[in-house]
Amino acid sequence: MHTAVQPETREVIGACPHDCPDTCSMVTTVRDGVAIKVHGNPAHPQTGGALCTKVARYPERSYHPDRILQPMRRIGPKGAGQFEPVSWDVALDDIAARLGKLAARGLQQAVLPYSYAGTMGYVQGEAMAMRFFNRLGASQLERTVCSTAGGQGLTYTLGGKVGMRVENFADARLILIWGSNAIGSNLHFWRYAQEAKRRGARLVCIDPRRTETADKCHEHIALLPGTDAPLALALMQQLITHDWLDHDYLREHTLGWEALRARALEWPPERAAVVCGIEAAQITALSRAYGETARAGQPVAIRLNYGMQRVRGAANAVRAVCCLPALVGAWRHAAGGLLLSSSGTHSSNDDLLERPDLSPNAQERLINMNTIGDDLLRPASPEFGPRIDAVVVYNCNPVAIAPDSSKVAQGFAREDLFTVVLEHFQTDTADYADYLLPATTQLEHWDIHSSYGHTDVLLNRPSIAPLGEAKPNTEIFRLLAARMGFTEPCFADDDLSLCRQTYGDSVDFEALLRDGFVHLPWPDAPFAQGGFPTPSGKCEFSSPRLADAGLDPLPDYLPNYERPAPGSRYPLAMISPPGRNALNSSFVNVQSLHPTPGPVLEIHPVDAAARGIANEALVRAFNDRGSYLCRAEVSERARPGVVVGLGIWWRKMGPGGTNVNELTSQALTDLGRAPTFYDCAVEVEPASA
Repeated sequence: MHTAVQPETREVIGACPHDCPDTCSMVTTVRDGVAIKVHGNPAHPQTGGALCTKVARYPERSYHPDRILQPMRRIGPKGAGQFEPVSWDVALDDIAARLGKLAARGLQQAVLPYSYAGTMGYVQGEAMAMRFFNRLGASQLERTVCSTAGGQGLTYTLGGKVGMRVENFADARLILIWGSNAIGSNLHFWRYAQEAKRRGARLVCIDPRRTETADKCHEHIALLPGTDAPLALALMQQLITHDWLDHDYLREHTLGWEALRARALEWPPERAAVVCGIEAAQITALSRAYGETARAGQPVAIRLNYGMQRVRGAANAVRAVCCLPALVGAWRHAAGGLLLSSSGTHSSNDDLLERPDLSPNAQERLINMNTIGDDLLRPASPEFGPRIDAVVVYNCNPVAIAPDSSKVAQGFAREDLFTVVLEHFQTDTADYADYLLPATTQLEHWDIHSSYGHTDVLLNRPSIAPLGEAKPNTEIFRLLAARMGFTEPCFADDDLSLCRQTYGDSVDFEALLRDGFVHLPWPDAPFAQGGFPTPSGKCEFSSPRLADAGLDPLPDYLPNYERPAPGSRYPLAMISPPGRNALNSSFVNVQSLHPTPGPVLEIHPVDAAARGIANEALVRAFNDRGSYLCRAEVSERARPGVVVGLGIWWRKMGPGGTNVNELTSQALTDLGRAPTFYDCAVEVEPASA
């Protein structure tokens, strides 16, 4: 009689790698070497045992039948996506030879790395990759596609990317959820907001779109895109007019109050209402709730997110909103104040990880990732430097996610551009690769993560062996470094060593290995007594640093570059937030998340009727940059005058072979050199037209 062998089952603690404030601790169940389930770690307070719908399907992504599992070499025209398999040795030898030829000609800066937040991990993100590119002397990428405008607004007002502890929102009495669809993009903050609501707190959502979050709040203020600063200034005007102010806090812990007061008084609710496209009564009611709740000694809190900073006046708008808590002394409470990003509470050893000292360049060339469409098409010149002749893409899909994507695709289609892509799937960008290299997913490698929504550090352990011939990003760059003759000892560091180097002695690494997470210290009421990390130590309504740079030291309203108006050629504003079951261009190919696949444009019934557009009809959205075919969803989720292109689908998944970024521009924000995705005017018509 034979005894049946029981399958070996174990659980491995890891971390979600995706671009989300929550940075969840996740547990992977592995049976006989196969990951069969991923769930939230109940021992991690911020995760609380729950994952979003997307990441709960992570095994489906790792074992996807379309996963790239061997190196591939292009055999067809650029963009056709035609490849043949080759060995790692053949691929790496040729890549190193091609990059080496540019370096031998003194054209190191003709090489450009292009990466972003396909993983938020330090190790598989920029650690070994930037050691390689720094040692090579390649051009530097200005990684500003997401958060730099808001980060600049925070830095010039509060002193850094700092704010409330997210868990303290549960004790707030009034919460403004501003520019955030928390249910879809900040689920664990939403848990605290729901707890506050159960305790009697009032929730107000400020967003051009009636999101799933707006549905669950007590009030939705559907302002026009790019008008957040006028709303904030009008709230200030009302706080001043009704004297809902904390004069002691203003006197002791702020800088530039009188100047800000004068500016705010220029924005009565009636003026702001016209600009914002809302009723003045909404502004007066919100200011009364905010001011009187604070005056009663109860905490008022703002969860600001990056949705409101993808327009021309982004940083100014963030600055204006960041002034509000100091006016009413909200920072005196642990559950009061504001949170946009907590990443300033983390002190990683970036220079040790990325080794900028290895660069041979006296002066670095910086290429902004949002202008890659123009830059790939730009010839060599004294001002620009050498033409970009080689691009290495990892953790990113620029042909889909960069603005003005027809130009991006045109640039990547250059037959003389040598392109290497490290990827899991054959994305839009991968179709243009000369070499397509299979990278590991989060279940298959080591990494270490911080968060921009809480104050914990998390460790990711590999739970399964790499599938097929996939390799971690780190190993690919180590192997390339060896072939390029880079002999510095740092290229021999293994991934676990890189994890240890990220925080050094500031984090108990043994606790990370044991538990998968470590809490970093951060006060419950960090600015109750001032102590802002600004040069003055105060909340800087007026910034001497901006004045020294010749800029307006006070927050102000900068109208959008593209301002639609009735009767104009492009009368509709368009925003393009991620769909609930997508994260930038990730997860769009996971079929269980998209029962009705394909891009959607939400349009208000009034705007649809005026254009003869029926629900579910194929429509064409267009402007001078291009056109985009998608399915119309006639819905009051879109406010009148605004259409919502939920993204970001791969271009090849769209009926016309384009996506929403065919319509967005390469214009940059007021500060931070960030993109203006939501500063976009379009027209929409039935596709049959």
